[in-house]
Amino acid sequence: MKKGDKVMVLDDNLEGIIVSVFNETVMVETLDGFEIAFEKHELVVIDNPISSHEFSVSNISEVLKNKEVLANKNTKRQKPRERLQPAMEVDLHIGQLVASQKGLSNYDMLEIQIDTAKRQLNFAMQKGIQRVVFIHGIGAGVLRQELEYLFRGYDAITFEDANFQKYGRGATEIYIHQSKL
Repeated sequence: MKKGDKVMVLDDNLEGIIVSVFNETVMVETLDGFEIAFEKHELVVIDNPISSHEFSVSNISEVLKNKEVLANKNTKRQKPRERLQPAMEVDLHIGQLVASQKGLSNYDMLEIQIDTAKRQLNFAMQKGIQRVVFIHGIGAGVLRQELEYLFRGYDAITFEDANFQKYGRGATEIYIHQSKL
């Protein structure tokens, strides 16, 4: 795997282009423009995607026969382990969301941050992304309280403080329970 390769994630419906590779960690920019870290064994390089005209009835029946043979072997099914890194990060620092804070009141800035959080949360739910970290910073805690109020409005979401070593106290991680959507 190298920078520029097109890859797909094995246990997710995601694909993108490799941005960087460091040891076993690969940064991938998804088709939606998000950069996500994966381990090498979680990815598959797409050399030449197969077009629909390359399929034939004989190829499909051969693939199905091979699949049946593999299914009949006594293999133990392993549960996919949870990723160490979240699938998506959303930085809600106002400097990341607007070009200039000039002329914005604290209320205006908070509204922009909450609207961004709602949009990104809905995006994650639509795309089947299960884990999202909202980086809000420490400050006076107003944004954090507003985010917690927002998250409580969804039955399919649980939330907790994000990884302290990585984010300190300034981030909240949510888990979207896909079965409840």
